[in-house]
Amino acid sequence: MIQSVQRAAQILGVLGSGTPRLGVTEIADRVGLAKPTVHGLLRTLEAHDLVAQDPDTGKYSLGPGVLQLGNAYLDGSELRARSLLWAESLAQRANEAVWVATLSGSRVIVLHHVFRPDNTVQILEVGAAIPWHACALGHAIVAQLPAERRTRLLTAELAPLTGRTKTTRAALSRVLAQVRQHGYAVEDQEATVGDAGIAAPILARDNAVAGAIGVVGSADRLLAPASRDELVRAVSEISRSVSRDLGAGRGGVVLSALS
Repeated sequence: MIQSVQRAAQILGVLGSGTPRLGVTEIADRVGLAKPTVHGLLRTLEAHDLVAQDPDTGKYSLGPGVLQLGNAYLDGSELRARSLLWAESLAQRANEAVWVATLSGSRVIVLHHVFRPDNTVQILEVGAAIPWHACALGHAIVAQLPAERRTRLLTAELAPLTGRTKTTRAALSRVLAQVRQHGYAVEDQEATVGDAGIAAPILARDNAVAGAIGVVGSADRLLAPASRDELVRAVSEISRSVSRDLGAGRGGVVLSALS
């Protein structure tokens, strides 16, 4: 790897980790580099609009160039393109919000969001990053990964987001085994108190997992006995349709136990 590129990527990763603005010293401490080195890299990134410096505090944040790159990524994502109509169909069928996501490092990134088809105020979550271990989308994706990569994710430090978040290797291994067996994942208030998710993996041409699609919303609605089974069925059927559009073989498309 080219060292300067790797270091610049580390800085961008730190600035995108959730803290709005960081000073040079804070960034240097987090990436383990000398302050002069970090300062020089920040100046270079700033020249390309990838970071921006607050004139009042001197602290740095991600710049508008990152948004441009992100939009270009979304426009070029085959997973997103192939799932647009299917996600809309699922939202209408389930009467719930629908997310399409992919895995980036240890987080699930939302590529597409269809609002719940009612008149409630909703916030667009495209670009949101959720730790894989705390959401159904993450469980659906990681369950289908090669064993070596799955083990790396399971052995990393996993922080709780709520009192219900599973953080132990044993508990998550059981969850992933159930996903592989049944073909879908269910999450109950592990990322946000009061919310739940039901998701299924999306496979690509080589039957490798490309991402996941799922419904998200109130735990009371999604997990109610009267609606849960139908939502599982709908999510599973739509995930198979998107997988087929991406070129997955029929033998590789995960089947739900309710199919």
